[in-house]
Amino acid sequence: AREDAMAESVYKVVELVGTSTESWEKAAAAAVERASKSLRDLRVAEVVEQDLVIEKGKVEAYRTKLKVSFKYEGKD
Repeated sequence: AREDAMAESVYKVVELVGTSTESWEKAAAAAVERASKSLRDLRVAEVVEQDLVIEKGKVEAYRTKLKVSFKYEGKD
């Protein structure tokens, strides 16, 4: 009976890369905030990879790669 009451949902997962001059956390937040402007119903973001952009021996940017899921409602 409980299975009949629960709606089935499908989620799509995309990879995003956010950048920040301050931290990996801000890079991740930048990616999520930007994605939320064009994707609806974001659910989960998983950090996949973190790296740095280095120029002349100094850190220039933090980069965070995320897998972000959102409710799938349409065609590819």
